[in-house]
Amino acid sequence: MKKQILCAILFSSLATMTAHAQNAVSGQVVVDYVPLSNYIRPEDSVKTGSKSDFKRIRFNLEIPLSTKVDSMGNIKRWSWKVGAAYAKMENRNYEQSLFPTEMLNAEIGLQYLTSLKKNWSLLTFASVGIYSDMVKVDGKDLLGQGGALFIKRFKPNLAFGFGPVLSNSFGVPMVLPGLYFDWKTNGKVKFNVNFPQGLSAAYQVNKFMDLRAVVNLDGMTAEREKDGKSTLGGFMLLTAGLQPQFNLGKNLKLQLTGGSTLARMYVENDRSIKSIFKDKKQADPRFSPTFYASAGFKWNMPY
Repeated sequence: MKKQILCAILFSSLATMTAHAQNAVSGQVVVDYVPLSNYIRPEDSVKTGSKSDFKRIRFNLEIPLSTKVDSMGNIKRWSWKVGAAYAKMENRNYEQSLFPTEMLNAEIGLQYLTSLKKNWSLLTFASVGIYSDMVKVDGKDLLGQGGALFIKRFKPNLAFGFGPVLSNSFGVPMVLPGLYFDWKTNGKVKFNVNFPQGLSAAYQVNKFMDLRAVVNLDGMTAEREKDGKSTLGGFMLLTAGLQPQFNLGKNLKLQLTGGSTLARMYVENDRSIKSIFKDKKQADPRFSPTFYASAGFKWNMPY
């Protein structure tokens, strides 16, 4: 799983992309909690007595700058995107320090969406952010990315996109592939697949509440100094659970999630191009499955 660090960095842009225009300020605040669970040693897959937890608060906001829709339904839209996440980890009973105790991911970006011919649209974006373990914040923690995705909307509820993404995550700017996939169904039970964020099945209990079964893939990344070298370390988190969503008004929703971590691992690589293609001699450190909970507010306010 050599490219997991890269995926964690790209989540902040790719996971929140939409292929339609909304003239509204949208955002969310979410608190995540994973209690202490056992560290599984990578060299022999033995569950040790060492334990780590994961506590995080994250915030995302999208602010439209301008939106134009002509008589044919063609869209031209500029928007700002701002996001930040702070995580605090407690690491118990380790013989040596293996994992960070704090992580900060904060970025700001500009996004442009425009319609092309025959249900195609072009989404371009650029962002810059700080990805730090909070031990030493300097220029090495500053990572930028940008790209262009060509999105084909096959149906009103089905879209697929692809294109190049430019990132300096590995020390030098590199062009990497970017993907977007979004599929939804209508009716009493609604299915939604959004790559790379996750999938859900929602049942509308009444007009005030939906009950969802969700599977989400998430992550955080930090630049760290290790043996005098700049490295990228990141947590990858795959969770599944039930998520009741309460409609507190036309534009405000409360989401509560309870479930389990299907996978939680830590990946660290040198910031070099060859590290992408280099096979690791052993598996990445991981943690035993445990309980997962989150609570968040989402809003979508007319602009």
